Amino acid sequence: MHFGTTLSALAVAAALTACGGGGGGSATTPALKLNITATEDFAGSYGSVGAYEKLTGTIAGEVDPKDAKNAIIQDLALAPVNSRGMVEYQADLVMLKPKDMTKASGVLRYDAPNRGNILTMVNPSATPSDAVFLERGYVMLYSAWQGDVPKSSPARLTVTVPVAKNADGSSITGTYRSELIPASATAVMTLPGGVFNGTMIPYAPASLDNTLPGYSLTRRVNGDDPRVPVPASDWKFADCNTTTNPFPGTADGSKVCLKGGFDPQYLYELVYVAKDPKVMGVGLAALRDTVSFFRKASADASGTANPLAGRITNVIGQGTSQSGNAMKTFLHLGFNQALDGGKVFDGLYAHVAARQTNVNTRFAVPGGGGAIRTDHTAFGQTAPRALDKDYVDPLTGRKGGVMTRCAATGTCPKFFLGLSGTEFWQLQGSPVLTNATGTADLVQPDNARIYYYSSTQHGGNGGTANIGYNPAANVYPTGTVAHHTDTFRALFIALEDWVVRNTPPPASQVPHIADGTLVRPAALTYPQMKGLTWAASGVQTPIPAFDYLARYNNYAVLDFGPQFIPQDESGIATILPPKVGADYAILVPQVDASTGLTRAGIRGVEVQAPLGTSIEYNYVATPGIVDLTSLTGSYIPFHKTEAARIAAGDTRPSLESLYGSQAGYVARVTAAASSLVAQRFLLQRDADLRVQQAAAAAVLP
Repeated sequence: MHFGTTLSALAVAAALTACGGGGGGSATTPALKLNITATEDFAGSYGSVGAYEKLTGTIAGEVDPKDAKNAIIQDLALAPVNSRGMVEYQADLVMLKPKDMTKASGVLRYDAPNRGNILTMVNPSATPSDAVFLERGYVMLYSAWQGDVPKSSPARLTVTVPVAKNADGSSITGTYRSELIPASATAVMTLPGGVFNGTMIPYAPASLDNTLPGYSLTRRVNGDDPRVPVPASDWKFADCNTTTNPFPGTADGSKVCLKGGFDPQYLYELVYVAKDPKVMGVGLAALRDTVSFFRKASADASGTANPLAGRITNVIGQGTSQSGNAMKTFLHLGFNQALDGGKVFDGLYAHVAARQTNVNTRFAVPGGGGAIRTDHTAFGQTAPRALDKDYVDPLTGRKGGVMTRCAATGTCPKFFLGLSGTEFWQLQGSPVLTNATGTADLVQPDNARIYYYSSTQHGGNGGTANIGYNPAANVYPTGTVAHHTDTFRALFIALEDWVVRNTPPPASQVPHIADGTLVRPAALTYPQMKGLTWAASGVQTPIPAFDYLARYNNYAVLDFGPQFIPQDESGIATILPPKVGADYAILVPQVDASTGLTRAGIRGVEVQAPLGTSIEYNYVATPGIVDLTSLTGSYIPFHKTEAARIAAGDTRPSLESLYGSQAGYVARVTAAASSLVAQRFLLQRDADLRVQQAAAAAVLP
């Protein structure tokens, strides 16, 4: 490694440490180089901190395959190395930082991209309350961890990771599965497929000859239906269309052409022999070393100064949905131990993240998910949901939870887990709260808090303006008025207070078996909700009377074969689809018999002062398809008057009976907002906005 001659001995030592020195007995220290390609002003001025700037660039780094801290990375030993014996990567990054770093608070907040997309870029012009983080002097870092993200736009962040090869340089091959789920009739579908993984870079088939062993295409209507084979003569790895290039089309390893076309009534599952697996777990090491560099180093291996040098005292990481699952995986697999033995993150917030991410297997699929209109045996399901280091899974006999490795190295962060209602119904959230049989509540580690956002869906903002209704697609109006965006903002500052000032955060807010707020789906009892219409663009659309069907995604023990390490979601899958074993218990939040809103958790303004019932799931309306709508809730408003409610036979309260008048509604909203502020679940600036919105809503005369 060559360092610039202007570096002091102390700076050299710091750079060595941050670049990945220490551990494993390696004689050579991994190098890390920062390349800032653009620096631009960031709009606005933020309190006493003042102006911010946006930096865009890359980190080029190395991973030492001989370092024990990297040993868990699947196929790292099969990755190509440079002349120094190191495995190379390059990660995109974006940073927001105060122009005057003497005004920085010392907090570096890392937000993990979701499938390469920055979901949480601070944008005060769109969300004024987000300015709070810049006003507090945060440095915001967004850097890539996922290695199959295409560079399809400048805004999408990817990490370039190596491809594993056999010792003789030949391609490694293995079994791979893809789910092809057409939204409409089409002649061809593009790999890799899946509800969420469709825009990723696919793994190429080892051969385009689909008659070889290990190649199959099946179809079925619903996930639990038997798979019906599609003859090999009726599908090809090819590009085609129905007019100028019909079946069998033109050979193409990135697409599948089907004779007669793909029918959206069906789910299609493709299994084939893939080649050239990426060493996707290198992305976790890249994240570890990138954050460590910005936290600790004076300069990189070439002498380029760290723009944050000497100004960072604490680091808090955050991921939302898929990237929140990735942050849990990062912690579970031991990557919160930096190469110098210290912590990478002092605090972690896994937001709406019930599962883990499949990032460390051969032919890993980090962008996949166990969602709707898919078989519920997707990757990401086998690693422990429970947090405690000593958790024992009675269904498998495996010991250990998410915190096991960090507890052994003394590197556990202060940890927040946030759950919307979707996580219970569709993403099997309850096993983090209960034992495997659903008969007892789990005791959570002292360094962890779990917050359930009552009556919310997985994503999106609240308010009736965000509700839509297409009866042909979904049985009820889609979306939930109750939301968690404000709650997340307040809780993130509570996590900062815990990390920086050791101020204890609010206690966990979750449903419990012990008090009857967490129950089997069959135990829910809803009020009657009927006689309503949904108005949009001057059209009144009848809303069907609510019919509770107790549909939810199950969660089973999965066997991907003897080379797969299920407790780590690592290794090599050889059985696809996997063998399915015993079911874990799935429990869901109990609802209030009067309003239909859930009883436990953080009950936001829209739950304490409701205009209707936000339901944490919805049903697919397509005939023959028995499923929940993907990651989406539903909303059924209250009747405005008592007379209308009684005439319709709706047993929920009317707006008239709840509030009496517009002033009564505003008073209820004001009281709810004040209570949430006092509990640290809402910022005062967001409380003031909620009251203003209530006054302008014209709910009642």
